[in-house]
Amino acid sequence: MQGRLSPQIDGMIQAFPWDRWEGEFRDAESLGFHLMEWTLDQARIDENPLMTAVGRQHILALSERHRLAVASITGDCFMQAPFWKAYGKARDELLATAAAVIRNGADVGAHIVVVPLVDNGGIDTVEDENALREGALALTHVLAATGSRIAFESDFEPHRLARFIDTFPMDLFGINYDIGNSASLGWDPVVEIGLLADRIINVHVKDRLLGGTTVPLGEGAAAFDTVFRKLKDVGYAGRYILQTARATDGDHLGVADRYRRMTISWIDTP
Repeated sequence: MQGRLSPQIDGMIQAFPWDRWEGEFRDAESLGFHLMEWTLDQARIDENPLMTAVGRQHILALSERHRLAVASITGDCFMQAPFWKAYGKARDELLATAAAVIRNGADVGAHIVVVPLVDNGGIDTVEDENALREGALALTHVLAATGSRIAFESDFEPHRLARFIDTFPMDLFGINYDIGNSASLGWDPVVEIGLLADRIINVHVKDRLLGGTTVPLGEGAAAFDTVFRKLKDVGYAGRYILQTARATDGDHLGVADRYRRMTISWIDTP
């Protein structure tokens, strides 16, 4: 996850690394990473390199130089300014931005856009859910034209999430399965992954305490052996993005390398 190889900004666990985003390509390559999920915040969104023609050219050049693909976007901007909770002109503007994010992401090869339905973007009412569905379905034309997909990340109970995602076209919408978030909520990964098997298109690797916050991998409630075995059993062959706890001693590269090795060991376990 972009930003995890840089010092935290204002104590936030995740934010676009304005001062170090270019250097993260070099650092990621040095650790053996070949995939990065781009972090897109609402603040200064129009200035983000992904959202400018010159910036996208630079991203592509860095990707080629460091053999590191930007294949997905974590749209924290949607959580920070959810179009499904806006009205009138403000809603139209946010949907226009969402369409631009999809198009610009596709320009650099990022064909999965994660839309978090948690925290400020949580679906609290039937009206929220209906507004989200209406707005998201209005984006189908740009998704289809760019070969892209939206991956919803949700705190819905597994059966409810399965019913929810079934109302969206399978070829354009899927689920971002966040291991830590599900563990924090106490969901059974065997049940959850079984219900969502054919809709999971992206996975965030994270550990959290039951009912609590993000902690180092292996120190929380996530049953990683079970999760990875079940994902393998249902045929998941997609991406694993490390959205892991930050280093407490400032060694962000060292902790990312350790988490990478841990994740590979889970993936490779028969």
